[in-house]
Amino acid sequence: MAEPFSCDTFVALPPATLGSQIIFGKNSDRPSDEVQEIVFFPTATHDPGQKVECTYIEIEQVPETYAVVLSRPSWLWGAEMGANECGVCIGNEAVWGKEEVCSDEALLGMDLVRLGLERADTAEKAISIIVELVDKYNQGGNCMESQMAFTYHNSFLIADRKEAWILETSGKYWAAEKIEQGTRNISNQLSITTKIDREHPELRNYALSKGWWDGKKVFDFAATYSYVNTARMTTTSGRYREGYKLLKKHTGNITAETMMTILRDKESGLNMEGAFMTTGSMVSILPQDPNLPCVHFFTGTPDPDRSVFKPFIFVQNITQLLNTSSPVFGPEDPVKKQPRFYTKPDRRHELYRKHEQAIVMMESSKEKAELIMDQIQRLEKTKIDEIDRILQSGHLDVDQAVNLFSNCVEEEIRIYA
Repeated sequence: MAEPFSCDTFVALPPATLGSQIIFGKNSDRPSDEVQEIVFFPTATHDPGQKVECTYIEIEQVPETYAVVLSRPSWLWGAEMGANECGVCIGNEAVWGKEEVCSDEALLGMDLVRLGLERADTAEKAISIIVELVDKYNQGGNCMESQMAFTYHNSFLIADRKEAWILETSGKYWAAEKIEQGTRNISNQLSITTKIDREHPELRNYALSKGWWDGKKVFDFAATYSYVNTARMTTTSGRYREGYKLLKKHTGNITAETMMTILRDKESGLNMEGAFMTTGSMVSILPQDPNLPCVHFFTGTPDPDRSVFKPFIFVQNITQLLNTSSPVFGPEDPVKKQPRFYTKPDRRHELYRKHEQAIVMMESSKEKAELIMDQIQRLEKTKIDEIDRILQSGHLDVDQAVNLFSNCVEEEIRIYA
């Protein structure tokens, strides 16, 4: 059932969730040899006229950027998914349609994820920032660490404590849909139909000029800009439908653990195996009560079914997450040199290496597999229970939260050792 070049992003809002929480989740499905790292960047101020070097191009920097935690393919600047200190979460998807993909190097969709997180304090503001950047700089460039070109348009699921938005693009044209309750998922297809809450000012005129829309029928974005039969999106086979079904199955009782279970589902194809596989996963709890902290769980390792979701909470004085940060190669990085991707360095971080060794042991011995799985499941459950107590009591020990994620990574590494 798994499809190539796939990703899936989910959101659940009350009353679909238990408690007054918004739950966000995403699987990052990438080439199986690609390393996903978890990195933290603190709040920063920037000088007037300063530039920021994204994966392929430089753009103007803003005066101040928010603190962010990112899960990203370790070769690039942006991220597949992440969160900021304001409680904004973003995940992106590859999408294709009738509009040709730009072959020039520009901003990757993953760059736009990071830029949105660094610059927006709400989900809707992230929409404005991303579409302004697309209009100014375009989106394009190779999205794989390979000499083989792989390019696409992007869709985004963006959530905060109050609401969520879907933003879908086709070149510089776009549509956005607001979600205020229930569940929603996106996959590798345009999915916004007739409920369009914001759009590119020339979205409909452009479709008219291309002959994609007659100007008379109700405007359906996905049907107009792609080849999707929107009347059958939730009934035909595919990961979009499978994700939709799993969300509906659990509606009314969705928690962070429920979302983790969905991301781990292999039968549906949501947890991919093979040449393309799920290389990293993220689940976030966004309490609607502003006095409670947002909590973001990341794996940082392939296959969420054999990984630990480790919690991260934004507090002051967090240091770089060393055991999940890949080596840095600076100007000598093959991504920065022309021709790009001429060589491929070893980007494995410490957690990735230990997890990789553990998987080899697990596959060689059923007894060892059962032992390791039992230990990592116990570790994850302990951390989930710890987070539940914090959210129920409203008490957060800031001194402990500083190293919450890093300490969990160290505990996981000890299990693999």
